Amino acid sequence: MFDMPSEQRLKELLVQHEGLRLKPYKDSVGKLTIGVGRNLDDVGISNEEAYYLLDRDIGSAVSSLEANLPWFKNLDEVRRAVLIDMCFNMGWIGLSTFRETLTSIRDQEYQDASDHMIASKWAGQVGIRATQLATMMRSGQWPGSFSA
Repeated sequence: MFDMPSEQRLKELLVQHEGLRLKPYKDSVGKLTIGVGRNLDDVGISNEEAYYLLDRDIGSAVSSLEANLPWFKNLDEVRRAVLIDMCFNMGWIGLSTFRETLTSIRDQEYQDASDHMIASKWAGQVGIRATQLATMMRSGQWPGSFSA
């Protein structure tokens, strides 16, 4: 058995040699890499890491919605989930362009909001996702396979 190097010093050494990159890049041999030398092509990420990122991204979407839509917290769970999903997909900047949809949701005109969602360019891009979310917005119900 051997003694492990100081964890902090080892991290500093690896960051010095590998660098710290917060966006994906191609390394010196063309492998897609992120963070401190994480080879995404060969290693990828674990389920635990993927769900950690998901939790963080959901939190960011919720924070954006709460900061920009004061009425968001008054929606029922299903309609909040629809907006979180849309914000997760497009970011706040993208979602904020859905002015008629957001106004209809704020005014509890859910059929109109659903219609606006389906009529959008986004619906053509995401297909069944938009159809499912529009149905959820209109009905206020989870899809059958997601019911509690």
